[in-house]
Amino acid sequence: MTDAACTTALGDSRQSTWDGLINNRSAIRPVNGFSAPFSGKLRVAARIDDLTSSRRHSRVFSLIDRVLAPFSAVPPASRLITATTKAGIDFFERRRLGETIDSEDLLLASIAHHVSRRLDISGPMLNISAACASGTLAVGKAAALIATGLADSVVVICADLVTDFVLSGFSALKALSPGPCRPFDRHRQGLSLGEGAAAVTLMSGECARRHGRPLLGRILGWGASNDATHMTAPDRNGKGLIQAIHQALGVAGLSPDDIHAVNAHGTGTIYNDQMEMIAFDAVFGQRPLNVFSIKGAIGHTLGAAGGIETVIGLESLRRKMIPPTTGFQVAAQGVGDRVSMSAKPSESRYMLSTNSGFGGVNGALVIGAAA
Repeated sequence: MTDAACTTALGDSRQSTWDGLINNRSAIRPVNGFSAPFSGKLRVAARIDDLTSSRRHSRVFSLIDRVLAPFSAVPPASRLITATTKAGIDFFERRRLGETIDSEDLLLASIAHHVSRRLDISGPMLNISAACASGTLAVGKAAALIATGLADSVVVICADLVTDFVLSGFSALKALSPGPCRPFDRHRQGLSLGEGAAAVTLMSGECARRHGRPLLGRILGWGASNDATHMTAPDRNGKGLIQAIHQALGVAGLSPDDIHAVNAHGTGTIYNDQMEMIAFDAVFGQRPLNVFSIKGAIGHTLGAAGGIETVIGLESLRRKMIPPTTGFQVAAQGVGDRVSMSAKPSESRYMLSTNSGFGGVNGALVIGAAA
């Protein structure tokens, strides 16, 4: 990886998001202007309030332009992979209210076309829409294209919004926490949604040297699987996630003993957090392991989650620090001392990042430090 940026409700940059995480701040707060029938008294989400929209463009393009603001130029022939679950879903809502809007913004491909114009790249484009594992699978796909010699440079852009439609859907599933989510906590009650975006450039070593790009870190391994169990609930025994983790470790040429830090999906729902810990036990046994989730700070950013977590994983390895899990207080059954409400120093050279989503999809990445 030669470039990495993220925009979240904690801040517009990788630095500001990291500062918020390490200081245990949460951007999840009461929101107004939504009609979704929330469960509980509080209406909370991690929104980026100053994103703009117009008759021609969705708020998602304001979000993408913001994450790309510090981004370096990329080779014109770079491939582009985007990850989103709903793209310009806010335009769908406005159209339903009778507004005249640009229907192109409703298409998932609209993000890819916007980014290709913004970065002036002409390579092949692909969008991955695989629920909450979209970002992780996009980064893994980019790494695989480079590893197999099918590409020298791949740009990955991940983005999703919080809207009435999205909130209503999760509310109907009774998946929303009445207050800010509490990943891996005994008293967790559900997830909190968030807005965010990530941008990552991956290059082959030769391409990076040719263009004088710095090495930020490496995607060493990737894996994907499907539980084939339920439309919205994960397999209770974590079999699909276990398979994805073993795939990623196999591609990386590492053993479970090489992993000491995990950037988990950690949504704060009863079944996801429970399933992840069962999977981690199956892969890593009962040995010490630093597990953290950033969703208590920035909310669940859906298709952008895996991309943002890749960027934060890089930052964690670079700074040799494990951020706290915001919202965590009392360990749930099976969590033990793996999750902490405080930041911890770490000498780990590798980090596992996992995501799971509706339809039973699972994704796993092994991220390696730059040096």
